[in-house]
Amino acid sequence: MNKDQLYSFQEAMIYSHKLSQISKALWKSVEKDWQNWIKDYGLNINEHHILWIAHHLEGASISDIAKFGVMHVSTAFNFSKKLEEQGYLTFSKKEDDKRNTYICLTPKGEELLLQTLSTYDPAKFGVFSASLPIKDLFGSFPEFPELMSIIRNLYGDDFMSIFSKLEEKIEESLGEQKPAPVIIAAEEIASTHS
Repeated sequence: MNKDQLYSFQEAMIYSHKLSQISKALWKSVEKDWQNWIKDYGLNINEHHILWIAHHLEGASISDIAKFGVMHVSTAFNFSKKLEEQGYLTFSKKEDDKRNTYICLTPKGEELLLQTLSTYDPAKFGVFSASLPIKDLFGSFPEFPELMSIIRNLYGDDFMSIFSKLEEKIEESLGEQKPAPVIIAAEEIASTHS
C-alpha cells in the first residue's frame, strides 16, 4: 500500500461493491415506481424528468437538462426533440448565446406535467414507504449528508446548486398549493408491497 493511500485494496473493493449494490437496488425500486406512475401519460422516465427540470429551471439549456438529469447530452436532446414534436416543449436560442439550445415548456407541456404531479401517490413508491419507519423513529426523513457529499465530489458545485434550486422551487410550489397532509396507514403500505 502506498504511504499516501489511506485505504487498502480490500476496503476499496468492498466499499465500491456495497455502494454499487445499494445504488442498483434503490434505482430498481425507484425506476419501477416512477414508470408505473407516468405510464398512463405516454411518457418514459427521461421525458418526465426533462419536463420536470424544464418546469423548474424555466428556460434550461440542453446542457443543463443533461447535467441535472444525469444523462448524455444526446439523450437529453433526443428526448427533448420528441417532446417538442408532441407539442410539450419549444426550442430556442438566445440573442447573446447562439451556441446553446434552450427549452421551455409549452402550456400543453405544463398541463401534462401538472397532471402527472396530481396523480403522485406516495403509498405506491417503495423507497418512500420503506423510509417511513425512519421518519417515525427520528421525526424526519433521511437527509443523506454523506451521499450528498459524494455527489458533490462527483458532479460539482453547479450540480448541487441546481439540485438545491429545484428543491426550493418544489417546496415553494407545494407551499402555494397547501396540499393536505398525506397519512398512510401501515396496513395500506404493507398491502401495497406484499
